[in-house]
Amino acid sequence: MYGETLRCSSLTSNRKDLPWACSARILEKLGFNRPVAEAAPRRAAGGARVRDPRTSGPITVVDVLGQLEGLAAANAQKLNWKVSIVDLLKLLGLDSSFAARKELATELGCPAQKMGDSAQMNMWLHKTVLQKLAENGGNIPKELLD
Repeated sequence: MYGETLRCSSLTSNRKDLPWACSARILEKLGFNRPVAEAAPRRAAGGARVRDPRTSGPITVVDVLGQLEGLAAANAQKLNWKVSIVDLLKLLGLDSSFAARKELATELGCPAQKMGDSAQMNMWLHKTVLQKLAENGGNIPKELLD
């Protein structure tokens, strides 16, 4: 499982609205490609269902936080996935090498000035991956997005 890579050409996503094919593996690991019936629809304030204008169906909420905390509890390594993109990728059983992270950052549009500094790229990448998960129905706490 830890030997998987994030090669764009080998990945496909059932979510056509996502421009980031390299991170499709992250979505798949967290259950974003499940049929709508398998997950609870997102609710707005007051309990109203939120509709996805692209599909006219409800956007489903994926319990990313619960899944990641469960994986972390079961993992022998002490992984700080809430701060580290390397640990987040390791927790998901994905390639966390510099080359894989650079490919993912390139695909997500990391600014050139951050790409030249691996620490800045990693921080940007971690925040961006969490933001993309939240935009697609992941229950990412606000404090992890700031």
